[in-house]
Amino acid sequence: MGGRERGEEGNCRISLAKASCQVAIKELKSWMTPQKVSTNITVFPSSAEIVPEPLGAALIISAWNYPFLLSMDPVIGAIAAGNVVVLKPSEVAPATSSLLARLIPQYLDNSAIRVVEGSVAETTSLLEQKWDKIFYTGSGKIGRIVMAAAAKHLTPVTLELGGKCPVIVDPTVDLEVTARRIIAGKWGCNNGQACISPDYIITLESFAPKLIDALKVTLEKFFGKDPFQSADLSRIVNFSHFARLTRLLDDPKVSDKVIYGGQRDEKRLIIAPTLLLDAPMDSLIMTEEIFGPLLPIITVQKMEEALEVVSSLPKPLAAYLFTKDKKFERQVVASISAGGMVVNDTAIHLANHHLPFGGVGESGMGAYHGKFSFETFSHKKAVLYRGFMGDLMVRYPPYTTRKQKIVRCLLTGDFLGLVYALIGWNS
Repeated sequence: MGGRERGEEGNCRISLAKASCQVAIKELKSWMTPQKVSTNITVFPSSAEIVPEPLGAALIISAWNYPFLLSMDPVIGAIAAGNVVVLKPSEVAPATSSLLARLIPQYLDNSAIRVVEGSVAETTSLLEQKWDKIFYTGSGKIGRIVMAAAAKHLTPVTLELGGKCPVIVDPTVDLEVTARRIIAGKWGCNNGQACISPDYIITLESFAPKLIDALKVTLEKFFGKDPFQSADLSRIVNFSHFARLTRLLDDPKVSDKVIYGGQRDEKRLIIAPTLLLDAPMDSLIMTEEIFGPLLPIITVQKMEEALEVVSSLPKPLAAYLFTKDKKFERQVVASISAGGMVVNDTAIHLANHHLPFGGVGESGMGAYHGKFSFETFSHKKAVLYRGFMGDLMVRYPPYTTRKQKIVRCLLTGDFLGLVYALIGWNS
């Protein structure tokens, strides 16, 4: 795949996967322990528990933008839960796919984990098989194909998709910190080629000039006056995606909206960090997920209008808010539906294994990371234990009126009515 900036190889691809392994090893015993739960008078005397069990055979189809992490992270959860796994790495990242195909049989149990390389034909063939679980990371377009294939066998799916992740910025923020954190989440995360990358900013029209100036200054500080010479900026993954991003930039509706950047080098697959101001909502860049180094800034007259903008688009995988206003913070958290949300930062919720990571609506279904990965690949089996004592005859025929009253009171928890029914009184 395209060149990646310094730090991403260790920080994002290996360190997070290693952390997932460490968490699973440390916590697996407690995750596997059956959970004792209460019973009620209807089934007295009895005890009950929830027993996690593996789903069976899991198919994991991973993405190209973080090909090692997005392959191994769900594999860790699936194996921890006791499943066998077939991993299909993305063919768009052939080097990583080849590496996984070589190393996994060498270091892991080949009877439990297999790697299948290939492209559309191989993926299609895999989807035709019957699986007990399918876990897919990628685009909504392919996610629909995966879900349709799974439906033929009633196979449960987890879909980790994407969407247009908004960044709401109000005037109360610390500008310098806000600019740094937006840039880190956008261009520091694979040059915008990440599902949780900020997709667009919404801020007040009166505040926009200050925010834009802060972003420009910080971008130049991070990547230099000529970002093409920066070793900290990823390339676009391939020519197809370069052409897709070029199409967004060349849309006549936004041709005069670029206020910073916009330079391109097709041979080197580099697009400079680019800011656009007030791109129309019906432009390509505001109707499609960007997944690249382009960042539109939408201005509003009142911050409440930002909520309307976000709500007018499909539910995102992540939403970000920068504010010092606690009242507005509570309003945004309560109003915006998203897979996850971060206040006063971007993207870092990914690193907290105590939080579920997943989408909602068109940004996906299901979640993983930490214990949530174990649960995604597990079935929670309900188990009720009884002995041979306490066998109430009211559950057996003939069903007299008195028996029916007793059963009804037991099921509804009507203890006074139960007493009346037992002694033959009408309540």
